[in-house]
Amino acid sequence: MSHYQAPVRDFLFVLDEVLGVSAYGNVEGFGDVGTDLATTIIGEAAKLAEDVIAPINQMGDQQGCHFENGVVTTPSGYREAFRAYAEGGWIGVSADPDHGGQGLPHVYASVIGEMMASASLAFETYPGLISGAIEAIERHGTPEQKETYLPQLIAGKWGGTMNLTEPHCGTDLGLIKTRAEVKDDGSYSLTGTKIFITAGEHDLTENIIHLVLARIPGSPEGVRGISLFIVPKFLASGDSEGSMEVTRNNVVCSSVERKMGLKASSTCVMSFDSATGYLLGESNKGMRAMFTMMNAARLGVAIQGIGVSESAYQMASTYARERCQGRALNGPAKPNQVADPIIVHPDVRRMLLTMRAYNEGARALALWTGLQIDLSRKHPDQGTRRNASDFVALMTPVIKACFTDMGFESANLGLQCFGGHGYVSDTGIEQLVRDARITQIYEGTSGIQALDLVGRKLPAHAGRYLRSLFHPIDSFIQENGEDPELKDFVLPLAKSFARVQQATSWIVEHGMQNPEHGAAGASDYLRMLGLVALAYMWARMAKISLSQIQKGSEDRQFYEGKLDVGRFFMARILPDTSSLLSKISSGADPVMRMPSEAF
Repeated sequence: MSHYQAPVRDFLFVLDEVLGVSAYGNVEGFGDVGTDLATTIIGEAAKLAEDVIAPINQMGDQQGCHFENGVVTTPSGYREAFRAYAEGGWIGVSADPDHGGQGLPHVYASVIGEMMASASLAFETYPGLISGAIEAIERHGTPEQKETYLPQLIAGKWGGTMNLTEPHCGTDLGLIKTRAEVKDDGSYSLTGTKIFITAGEHDLTENIIHLVLARIPGSPEGVRGISLFIVPKFLASGDSEGSMEVTRNNVVCSSVERKMGLKASSTCVMSFDSATGYLLGESNKGMRAMFTMMNAARLGVAIQGIGVSESAYQMASTYARERCQGRALNGPAKPNQVADPIIVHPDVRRMLLTMRAYNEGARALALWTGLQIDLSRKHPDQGTRRNASDFVALMTPVIKACFTDMGFESANLGLQCFGGHGYVSDTGIEQLVRDARITQIYEGTSGIQALDLVGRKLPAHAGRYLRSLFHPIDSFIQENGEDPELKDFVLPLAKSFARVQQATSWIVEHGMQNPEHGAAGASDYLRMLGLVALAYMWARMAKISLSQIQKGSEDRQFYEGKLDVGRFFMARILPDTSSLLSKISSGADPVMRMPSEAF
């Protein structure tokens, strides 16, 4: 089993050369992070991922979480690893310094998130949920709530969760039955059951802060009548003399799910029996507050997809260089050996290049999105903030679905490179396949993301969101279309861009006539838009790489590798946009014609 090595050089390439983060010194948080400090931060996070988190990943899968009498015990090494993570300040890396955070730009948190997901996806879910709770309370909490909860969450002393799903409802949250009745002291009494709650119970923190969707009696039906509540596992109360009393709240884990993968991450059924909770944000506006956490989680899960894909690639490429089977088609590559490494075989190289093309393109797109999050919140110019916010709104469903689909595909390709050895547990690649599968489901399935894109984001503000992506792509094509050195990148990008524009027009026109036309092509359209966005990032990376080579860079091999992988993406992956356009324009009839009773 190969050992994970964080792609530090690639992170710095994207941040410094592709995104040019040093140019944003006028944006809060960026001015304090120069190239040297960024390199140090990423390097230290890489050491933690490689030396502390990665070594416990396979053991965590083998041991899983132990559940007994409402208590969840995490696998060996998890408590020590979590403490190292928390004490290093990594949980609050982008949180408000006023409450103990480091205040770094969000784009750096994205870098750290990918490394931790590569090292151990199951482990990453624990701090990932805490970060989501921090963001929700930062943006919607009262000053007293921020003072009470944020320092403890940021320090990693308290854990965090979000409680949405119930046994009878998942995506359709308007069906929620958990009720919250106001008490004399202004707090609420919550009663109900939530399922599939990641990190709902564990032994990593002293307390767990549950963010719970519930309905106040008398509230409007559907999602308009849902509120969000803070429900701590332990309650603290004081008296006039300053002494504190800690009591167990009436929220318990009643069982832990037995799962296909992600076994070291506790997935709990949570029972609320008149549990004390506190309103977060406004009553009946819980979905607005929860979407703060949910959107952060969707972007985090997208990065999980990249993390799994990177681990799969590293495992498979190492194995392909070492495993000897057969001979190269044009003659022995290793005449002194009985067989050649399987890296010489075209189909193995196809699989490895597919994985690498996904990883490096997705990494660039994810960090560009992370940068836009920072600009949407803190750039001094209102127009820049709005455009960045539009981009994040558009790309959140796209990258959540695309990157997790690609992550699962890469894990499967990696296993295929191993052959029979991949199907047994010793190599570790089969765990990635099992772990990766949930990323396409939780925080909104890939199909739900596609419906969000086509049904909400596409028509919003007369297509304004789409312009935040289309305008920079069009400008790049216009500026570089005559450059012969870039023709392998600009021409395929231009063709695929024309196709996605055609697909957009088709969906808008036909979807207005029959909404099933849009829904039937939604997943294909999302994939298409994602591929075009990746192609744009590859074209940008190619332009920079060619420039560095022409300047005589000492790191020529790195830049030539970028060009080789980028050309593979343009020639072997991007052409899928043609078939996707055909699928989209076939409409709903092939999907909806057969009667339901015929299935």
